[in-house]
Amino acid sequence: MKSKRKVVLVTGASAGLGREIARAFAAHGASVVLAARGQAALEAAVSEIRQNGGSATGVSADLCDDDSCANLIRTVQKKFGRLDVLVNNVGKSSRGEATRLSAADMQAALDANLLPAVRCTGLALPLLRESAGSIVNIGSLASKTASRYLGAYPAAKFALAGYTHQLRLELADQGVHVLLVCPGPLKRNDSGSRYDAQAADLPSAASQPGGGAKLKQIDPARLAEKIVAACRRRQPEIIVPGKSRILFAVSQLWPTLGDWILRRVSS
Repeated sequence: MKSKRKVVLVTGASAGLGREIARAFAAHGASVVLAARGQAALEAAVSEIRQNGGSATGVSADLCDDDSCANLIRTVQKKFGRLDVLVNNVGKSSRGEATRLSAADMQAALDANLLPAVRCTGLALPLLRESAGSIVNIGSLASKTASRYLGAYPAAKFALAGYTHQLRLELADQGVHVLLVCPGPLKRNDSGSRYDAQAADLPSAASQPGGGAKLKQIDPARLAEKIVAACRRRQPEIIVPGKSRILFAVSQLWPTLGDWILRRVSS
């Protein structure tokens, strides 16, 4: 039997932005399925939403594993009979010099930032086509422009942006909405310290949020509300802060000037 509520699946939903996205959709009346690997944190996130009157279901899933992803989508279909929004939120940033990257480093970045979205999207598409639903891929400002000392992260997020653009073009006539979200550094309890080990032999700015970019950190709860609204309006992209679009345009038209600006704003 199909759910009467809209059904939203959020991956990487036990903490951070994923948890805020799940909260936001639940607050707007959706039945939310939270997927993550850590069972304790997942249960806490589900419990919080339920205590606030929302509908939430937790599914433990390893999105680097094909069978686990397939089980996740089967669980959604069996329990609700529909899927209206898939939020591919799983991702992991890093620090390091591009000149020192190995093929294994790049594969690890793709495994963390691109391939979970590819797996879940492919499996969920039949349900999303049926509901004329939305695919939301969580990228980064690094999906649009590289910066120094971010390791393999920009390449992986560029790949996610390319994949998202292609999905948008291919699915437009099938009624499926595709949204790419490109935020700057998010507020976190460990901001400024989480990359200390990776950035030990890099300039001090490298360990800071955004690799030292001079940007105000973004409130995840406010970004989550923007995502809910963007799905309702079926817009193709969110970039926060919006002024970053100017840099992206300059970098495409005048790469030398774009590189000069990047050095100035991230040093």
